[in-house]
Amino acid sequence: MTTPPPPAATTTSATAAAAATTTTAATPPVPRRPSTSASASPAPWSELVGAALLGAERRTPPVPVRPGQSAAAALLDAAAISTVRRRAALRPAPAGERPAPAPADPRPPLPPAARRRLALLLADRGGTGAGSRRGTAPDLTELLPQWLAAAVEQGYRAPEALLPALLDTARARTDLRPAALALAGPRALWLARLNGAWKFALRGIGGPAALPGAGDPEAVRRLWEEGLFAERVALLTALRRRDPRAGLELLGTTWATERAEDRLMFLDSLGEGLSAGDEPFLEQALSDRSRNVRGTAAELLSALPGSALADRMAERTLRCVAVDGRAAGEPVLTIEPPRSCDAGMQRDGVAPRPPSGRGERAWWLAQLVEATPLDSWSGHLGGRGPAEIVALPVAGDRRTELHDAWCRAAVRQRNAGWARALLGAPGTPAQAAAEVAPGGSSRDATKLLTVLPGDERALWVAGFIAGHGLADAFRMLGVCAVPWAEPLGRAVVDALDIARDAGSYPWSFSGVMGLAERCLDPGAADRLDMLTALTDEPEGASPGSGGYWSEAFQRLVGTLRLRATMHAELAGAGS
Repeated sequence: MTTPPPPAATTTSATAAAAATTTTAATPPVPRRPSTSASASPAPWSELVGAALLGAERRTPPVPVRPGQSAAAALLDAAAISTVRRRAALRPAPAGERPAPAPADPRPPLPPAARRRLALLLADRGGTGAGSRRGTAPDLTELLPQWLAAAVEQGYRAPEALLPALLDTARARTDLRPAALALAGPRALWLARLNGAWKFALRGIGGPAALPGAGDPEAVRRLWEEGLFAERVALLTALRRRDPRAGLELLGTTWATERAEDRLMFLDSLGEGLSAGDEPFLEQALSDRSRNVRGTAAELLSALPGSALADRMAERTLRCVAVDGRAAGEPVLTIEPPRSCDAGMQRDGVAPRPPSGRGERAWWLAQLVEATPLDSWSGHLGGRGPAEIVALPVAGDRRTELHDAWCRAAVRQRNAGWARALLGAPGTPAQAAAEVAPGGSSRDATKLLTVLPGDERALWVAGFIAGHGLADAFRMLGVCAVPWAEPLGRAVVDALDIARDAGSYPWSFSGVMGLAERCLDPGAADRLDMLTALTDEPEGASPGSGGYWSEAFQRLVGTLRLRATMHAELAGAGS
């Protein structure tokens, strides 16, 4: 709604100017009013008009007068300001309190070329993903996460002028928020308190610079007691990385008064720096009133070597599994699941009710095996190693459920030896079947891969792609370190080239092509040039597939070269 201007607003200033500089001798003087102080509210419009009509020499205007300024000029200034306010439909009001200055950010600024690159990436934030577009131009929106991660890793701070655009981008893309807030630093939180559109930043932490240091225990205590939940989680995680005992002590000060969902999140943070010193606290959490908290405490204790819970689980499990060597031929594992789920098992995290379609006894056994230390199996099964144990046949139809439980145990306990044994050779048909089997096995090779060292993981996935192609490898590629190691990068490119030569439906590989743009080593761009040529389509190929593959490889090469340029800019080259 628009507020109409004051009556005769365009002539009032002229009237005020004439009246303020003349006096009428016949009119008796009016007693002067004291000047309005600078801190008072603006004078009403009627008083300004009255002072103007009588003249500034006969009535002191009800406005503050600056040193060296005449009363008439002060009256004119006040009339002009009041006119603008009335036309803008704003009520006169005293000035608000000026906000405190933004906190300092001691990190170095970006090199000039990298700063310009960030501005371009932020300006293109409305683009579409690589998997849904044609053309040869790199997709800048897919490069922004990698650029942010590299800038944060090198310890730069975001340019002040680009902070609003950076926060707008992080508001639209939740996947960017951790890196964007880390780059923005403490000034992101300062801005978020002034602009409600960026309040999401107050639920997170703008990097380590926003957390109090170890030398300020009072600030740590204040943030823990008064901070937002996300700030408290980040603080506890940082403390656990720096001093696990101090983090546990801080959690203990408020544990009894925390909400169940908060206790669960805080308990997850104890995974950082988990040690025997945490066992008494976690044992107490086994009696927590929240089932989820009890389950998480049991999971942490089962991953803690030598814990009392791990010993109890091992005792229960090993009574259920034995080697039967009496039959002719090789030994066989025999399994007798528990017949009941007693109170002690339930306190140790065993859920008594199975999911739909699962037998009770098999469900209890799987949970016991999953929580049993993997190192205890060798002594129980005649000194065999993980590969020998995994190779043993299992009586009945329980092999799948036993191996699946071992897989979950290997992931929970981060046991690389058992992960290798359960993964097996990457090129075997059994591996492909385990990955794609509908319904039967819950084995997840991708999770097992996360337990292996990065180089070994990349080599295993490269072998899997060479043996089975890309169809079942997409999730595996997502857990490999970036940039991909040479054997893995070459395997992906070779598989894409084979798919093109075979006339495969090109759009089914757009996800892998997008991953390649982000994860291939930028140094591979030159040797991939030969793949950008338009080739003849084989008989039976999808119509237009040759043009699509050519565009896709051109985009891949262009993106790799742009990534190389971006890293050089962050290193200070071309500034």
